[in-house]
Amino acid sequence: MSTPPPGPPGVGQQFRGLLRPGSAPPRRWLFALRAGVCMAVPILVGWLLGHPEAGMVAATGGFTALYGGGRPYLSRARELALIALGFATATTVGLAVYPLGSVAVTITLALIAMIATWLGNAFQIGPPGPYMFLLATAAASSGLNQAGDPLTAGLLVLAGGGFAWLLSLIGAVATPRGPERTVVLAAGDAVAAHAQALGTDQQSSARHAAARALHRAWTVLVNQQPSRVRSTETLASLRAVNRRLHALFADAVHAGARGDPAPESLLEEVRTLQALARGKGKVPADALPPGMAPGVVPLGHPGPLAALTDALAPGASIRTAVLRVGVAAAVVGVIGTQFHLERSYWAVAAAVLILHQGFDWKRTAVRAVERITGTWIGLLLAAGILLLHPEGVMLALVVLVLQFTIEMLVLRTYSLAVVFITSAALVLASGGHRVPDVGAFVLARGIDTAVGCTVALLVCLTIRPRSAPALPSLMVRLLRRLDTLAPHVATGDVTSERARAVRRDLQHGTFVLDDTYHVAVSASAAQRRLAEHSWPVIAATQQLAYRTLALCWFLEHEAPEQVPARCLELFGTHGEAEFRAALAVLTEAIIEGRSPAPLGPLPPVLERELANLHDCLTPADG
Repeated sequence: MSTPPPGPPGVGQQFRGLLRPGSAPPRRWLFALRAGVCMAVPILVGWLLGHPEAGMVAATGGFTALYGGGRPYLSRARELALIALGFATATTVGLAVYPLGSVAVTITLALIAMIATWLGNAFQIGPPGPYMFLLATAAASSGLNQAGDPLTAGLLVLAGGGFAWLLSLIGAVATPRGPERTVVLAAGDAVAAHAQALGTDQQSSARHAAARALHRAWTVLVNQQPSRVRSTETLASLRAVNRRLHALFADAVHAGARGDPAPESLLEEVRTLQALARGKGKVPADALPPGMAPGVVPLGHPGPLAALTDALAPGASIRTAVLRVGVAAAVVGVIGTQFHLERSYWAVAAAVLILHQGFDWKRTAVRAVERITGTWIGLLLAAGILLLHPEGVMLALVVLVLQFTIEMLVLRTYSLAVVFITSAALVLASGGHRVPDVGAFVLARGIDTAVGCTVALLVCLTIRPRSAPALPSLMVRLLRRLDTLAPHVATGDVTSERARAVRRDLQHGTFVLDDTYHVAVSASAAQRRLAEHSWPVIAATQQLAYRTLALCWFLEHEAPEQVPARCLELFGTHGEAEFRAALAVLTEAIIEGRSPAPLGPLPPVLERELANLHDCLTPADG
């Protein structure tokens, strides 16, 4: 418990891994092919209608197909509609500000970069994140001749996005619950991995990964489902399977707390549940625990307002990323104006691409090297394509092949994917026209990328995360949420709407605390030392939170008439009061930065976790 997890790999280790293949989701080729088709078809349609320039503009909307993966189809439909509208708006705004001059363009790009980073990360839209919206705005603000007036260009992009929307939802015809099945299967794998990791150095990280996977599954099965649509038999079965996975996870957590291995039957039951999730059989009604009423489901995650607020909370990595991209976009805009960079929007886009994910310095440096080297190599491929000047069907085919290759490589070997990203971007930027001076055109892109990456690195060094000081406040927030949950868990009232909301917030708090810790160990040397010094207390706080959540999962599977007796057995006569008194002592010690006062009587079921946290807060010298 007191040994911190390994810190992030050093810069040297990360550079050595630049070309090391990573992993990609199953059936990635299908996603890659869809992305390529969504880019190529608008180009082909524009050529067939005699307006190739319009087709190139509409292809920007094809980037809509890069988002929404993993979401249920109805939720995906809503998200992709908003994303397509976002691309159209970004293009319209970019063209509208172009005549206003470089100052207006610089301010607009900085604002769009900050807003897109905030919204994209807060709502977890996934890769490629806010980068593509900024690129659409920046490309339009460069005054591309083929774009036409702002409104027309926006409508063309929206049309391209509409086609991508349709193609991204076609899977619903064959497998309407495919995303839900996939996420439940992944949760089962994570629960099994945690059970197998008990008693090893990987126990803590595997437990956290399982909690995240189960949380993600509930998000897909609950939060991303339309509230006004009746639950189908398939959805109800998947929810039942996932609830049982929670119970098995709770069993493993309890076993780990006692220092025991997972029950022998656990892995076998996980595989059985996964077979049910694949549709091989149905969950028998009499096999479900008595407390599993179909209408009672956990809440997945806080609502949109809470997500936006948390993203800008002190210590949040998203807050740092938003500030960084805004500053970098403004600085690059000024440099482009002062030095008359022909296409400075490439520099802005490069800077935002490096910074929008909120990486630490080491990963930012590696990403910048990947981007610069990949770009300069990609310029050679782009130059060859532009010299050949493909048109019509050949141009659409080239874009399709490039986009397909990008999506197949980007999760495996990003540095190699950048080569094709650069080529695709320059082909699209040419607008389908013959480039008079290919050498100058590609050289300008290389210079702009180098400038953008350099500014990004300087901004990353200058604006460092201030996460370590926030760790105590996050631990206090977690303990206060435990105090709010105490009356519910001590009395067995764990399925009411209020109890489920508190449980959701408590689990979300453990994720935030863990993420903040990893940001802190990647910050300055002083912050890393402080974070690692705090690790025993962080780990003990997380263990107490997970143990309490596991009790909730356990109690909701008990028959209602047995819950009072079970709570009395677990907590004793005065368990709630003892639990809350101990939490008050521990909370006060963290707030005041001192050793805690002695603990009084403790509820039997949480005695070990509370005593462990007390010991971690007490210096070795007493």
